[in-house]
Amino acid sequence: MTAVSGTSEKVTRRAVQLEANFERIAYLGMRMSGIVLLVLAVGHMMIQHVLNSSTNLTIQFVAEQWRSWGWKSYDMLLLIFAFSHGINGLRNVLSDYIHNDKIMKGINVFLAVFLVVTILWAGFAIARFDPAAIQ
Repeated sequence: MTAVSGTSEKVTRRAVQLEANFERIAYLGMRMSGIVLLVLAVGHMMIQHVLNSSTNLTIQFVAEQWRSWGWKSYDMLLLIFAFSHGINGLRNVLSDYIHNDKIMKGINVFLAVFLVVTILWAGFAIARFDPAAIQ
């Protein structure tokens, strides 16, 4: 025990051990993906809707952007972070209302599979997009 300066009270201090379980990792993932999404989504809005006119947003405009792997990578990162952030948020909301552990585990497995399949499917579509086919 140590005394706090200026008082006669004793304060006990102890180290708290934090478990690295799934919920803690998911919580930290939400916070980190939120920060990344702030940059990616605001950048996307600025580029697509402020710097360019909304009337220019056609498939030809997207095809021209996706000629560069930089734009494809940017959009893939936006896809990965936004979708995983949203699915994790949905999982949190459902866990507030569903208190049966078996049902919640099934929902978690379904959401994880849905997340992976959707990201792979959409990422493959972005990666394999052929801008020349639009012309």
